[in-house]
Amino acid sequence: MTRATGIGSHPGDDQTAFDTALAVVLDTLGDDARGVPYLPEVPGRGAIATMTGRTLAVVAELGADLQPAGWRLTGGGSGIDHRRARSLLAQDLDTLEERAAGYDGTFKVQLAGPWTLAATVERPRGDRVLADHGARRDLAEALAEGIGEHVADLRRRLPDAAGLVVQIDEPVLPAVLGGRIPTASGYGRHRSVDRPELSGHLATVLDAVAAAGATPWVHSCAAEVPWDLVRGAGAQALLVDVAMLRAADLDQVAEAMEAGVDVALGFVPGLDPDPPLTDSALVERARRFLDALGFDAAEVGEHLVLAPACGLAGATPSWPPRVLKLLATAARALDEA
Repeated sequence: MTRATGIGSHPGDDQTAFDTALAVVLDTLGDDARGVPYLPEVPGRGAIATMTGRTLAVVAELGADLQPAGWRLTGGGSGIDHRRARSLLAQDLDTLEERAAGYDGTFKVQLAGPWTLAATVERPRGDRVLADHGARRDLAEALAEGIGEHVADLRRRLPDAAGLVVQIDEPVLPAVLGGRIPTASGYGRHRSVDRPELSGHLATVLDAVAAAGATPWVHSCAAEVPWDLVRGAGAQALLVDVAMLRAADLDQVAEAMEAGVDVALGFVPGLDPDPPLTDSALVERARRFLDALGFDAAEVGEHLVLAPACGLAGATPSWPPRVLKLLATAARALDEA
């Protein structure tokens, strides 16, 4: 049975926008057996609500504060913005607990992965965590520990949920592998990280998701993602932007499907398309893509998910409800064809 979900982010800049996004997600996906509803992210509310701020709110033991250049680890206690990030996440989860009471399907949350976090957060004395071998290991381990606590909290809040998914977002993974992350000065680039370490820290986090009783998914809408490495690190689902896939990527996605790994195909744009997209056009895109890989929708439907290509934070308020309805309708039509 083909399913439908969103990547995570929604437009808006206040708490009302979050409340609206959550209502849309639950109403559209929560009442559909094919839907995988999720905790929306509304990064327009400020740095404490961005992917990085949201994830630092979960990281265990390490303190952080917000500097003009962005988030920085403190080497000590949490700064006021770090505490605000944790408070906002708790507030959003309170709202979820109230509105999703009795929900008995699968539910998803999203967090930045260890490499995206290492590439965007600074060490206490400056420059990215990415620059320090020990610091990036410590950050991955702290994230893994925090995920265990986060999943336990979600299970307490959604006791009837049949399953929990933790989506790990790694948009900068290819840049880390390719040595393309700029240093703080902007004049240089951080050295590339070798594949064993890249895989090892990602596996630390994905293993923590699985150990907590949740299912680890990995999303990246970048080009040249090493999907074989991601899968080898323990991802049980790959969320791909179809437009970014090269020939070699197609082979890796096909191998994953053949092995029974769930694959979420990102066909729908994050911004309002012109002309408007129809569910029949979306179904046709999915069929053509599966045909190119040598699969029939009926044989891979159990492991197939339809999703936007990336987040929806830059869209107009009217686009996310339309997107989710399109995806749910297309998932049903793809199976019935």
